[in-house]
Amino acid sequence: MDFTLSPEILQMKAAVRDFITHEVEPAARRIEEEDQVPDSLIEASRALGLFGISIPEEYGGLGLSMVDKCAIFEELGQTINGYTTILGAHNGIGSVGIVTFGSPEQKSRYLPRMASGEWVGAFALTEPEAGSNAAAIRTTATKKGTRYVLNGQKIYITNAPEAHVFTVMAVTDPYRGAKGITSFIVEKTFPGFRVGTVEKKMGLHGSHTAQLYFEDLEVPEENVLGQEGEGYVNALKILANGRAGLAARALGSCQYLLDRSTRYALERQQFEKPIFEQQIIQHYLAEMATEIETLRWMTYRVAWMADQGANVIKEAAMLKLYGSEVYNRVADKAVQIHGGIGYIADYPIERFYRDARITRIYEGTSEIQKNIIAAQLKKEYAE
Repeated sequence: MDFTLSPEILQMKAAVRDFITHEVEPAARRIEEEDQVPDSLIEASRALGLFGISIPEEYGGLGLSMVDKCAIFEELGQTINGYTTILGAHNGIGSVGIVTFGSPEQKSRYLPRMASGEWVGAFALTEPEAGSNAAAIRTTATKKGTRYVLNGQKIYITNAPEAHVFTVMAVTDPYRGAKGITSFIVEKTFPGFRVGTVEKKMGLHGSHTAQLYFEDLEVPEENVLGQEGEGYVNALKILANGRAGLAARALGSCQYLLDRSTRYALERQQFEKPIFEQQIIQHYLAEMATEIETLRWMTYRVAWMADQGANVIKEAAMLKLYGSEVYNRVADKAVQIHGGIGYIADYPIERFYRDARITRIYEGTSEIQKNIIAAQLKKEYAE
């Protein structure tokens, strides 16, 4: 395994780090308070190519490998998670389906605009009665001539208010269970498409999550993504693909928290010496550093495996499980090390603490990851 980054990626990492330091972080408090990422930051992100990370060069994107994407996501993780979630959802589950399963015509229509950031992508699977049990979705797609008519509701859809292109899962054959689900590319301008309530969340401020409603929404048959009846399998593959990127963002956040916590421990004086001299603080930092290093190796190993074309369903689930749990443990220790200041909104530590919590839920809960891992083990040992 070789995780060596090219000079071009190292240069891009440096550019992203500079952008975060001088433009994103200074706006973090404003984003938190207003729950809105300034248009200037979105425009600057477009100019840096950050909306085209997952899209092939032939369609105007950067065409990065999974290892390279993780390197950039790790940098993005070191700032306000709401901002990085916009990019993460777009470059992950919002566009990977079209890149992977799209026809040449679909790729030519959608990917150039998505690569430039003109069109933002989103993924619509979750419903009121279908969260962890994704196969239980009730949104229907009925074939009528050369079109499918969609009716139903989606919830907790990241990027919903801003997105132009949605990968939507709907039931085309209710008698076939998971094999009766089909993927569709839906544009927000299609008649019958409506964005519902934008949720107020504990964290990820600046990233917007909303409901979607489909009311006799007509989708042309050429917008079926992949083959009819393969939507559930497509969804699982899209989600698995995105887990390395999500873990890389968590890794970046953990590294940020370790850096801040170590510096604070060296500077903060109690009992006439830096709190770093307290053994319990040293142990906290040692535990944080060890788990972060383990997460780093897991992240890049899974990314490397994905680049080799390996089946990473089990490993991606392990990574999502471990990455989200580590992020929560690291954030908790960071608050404890900072004490009262770690709980105050004027400082970034409490923001990361709140943002960490969702990672154990979205794109597959920790419990579902354990189910996936166990199922893959059963399959391996039964063979």
